[in-house]
Amino acid sequence: MRHNPFQGTGLALVTPFAADGSLDRAALVRLVNHSIDGGVDFLVVLGTTGETATLATDEKKQVLETVAETTNGRIPLVVGVGGNNTAAVCAQLEAGLPSGYTGVLSVSPYYNKPTQEGIYQHYKAVCGSTDAPVILYNVPGRTGSNVLANTVLRVAQDCPNAVAMKEASGNLEQAMAIIQSAPAGFDVLSGDDNLTLPLLACGAKGVISVSGQAYPRLFSGMVRDARAGRLEDAQRAHYELFTFTQLLFAEGNPGGIKAALAHLGLCDNVLRLPLVPVSDELNGKLRTLVAQLA
Repeated sequence: MRHNPFQGTGLALVTPFAADGSLDRAALVRLVNHSIDGGVDFLVVLGTTGETATLATDEKKQVLETVAETTNGRIPLVVGVGGNNTAAVCAQLEAGLPSGYTGVLSVSPYYNKPTQEGIYQHYKAVCGSTDAPVILYNVPGRTGSNVLANTVLRVAQDCPNAVAMKEASGNLEQAMAIIQSAPAGFDVLSGDDNLTLPLLACGAKGVISVSGQAYPRLFSGMVRDARAGRLEDAQRAHYELFTFTQLLFAEGNPGGIKAALAHLGLCDNVLRLPLVPVSDELNGKLRTLVAQLA
């Protein structure tokens, strides 16, 4: 029977850079330990939040190895493997997952704007290229196309190793349609931090979070409380982080979370072009909120 091993709180890790723009492996180690000590359930590496598009091949290898070595089997690891060239994505998966990684997060093809049939055929090919559990990822604001509920359900029915959808369309009804009709073992994971609590209340099984990277104990506690039916406790944590999370995304991701992590002393506030740090105004607001949350 199909089983989704990636439930609860997952984190989409940033890639820390030093002041000169090079990979900061020491900061990455700090961030991984901070996350695991905060009680998260799994980590996602080389996703959008990790600025993966700007990493060289050897840097990706260093990131993957550093996270795996630091985690040392304490929690599961998911690697981002996606793109708009289906053959290239499949070839990467056929070569095998990196050591220490047991799952795949694969974003829907971007820029090409495929039809729903094209998206279905893409994911069918992707899932057929690996035995590992695959988390689909719908983020229309970045890809330019929406993976409709019926398409997700087709993939879930036809691909036994498709185990979840990271749903970041912002459309609660779309997510609920998947939850209502998905086969056993196929789950919805929130891809919007501030929609996580309502999605959990509707039957989602977890989240792949950005803001939880700053406050893993508070965020993962909210998720655990919600899944256990302790909604008043979950609501308190949700609203404690609500404004902070809004500000994180006010000028795009991962600019906001890197500014917050810098205020927490976890990594430098350095991004690679075409991304730039958040404005001084937003950075000041984040500094104030970080001080309050601490």
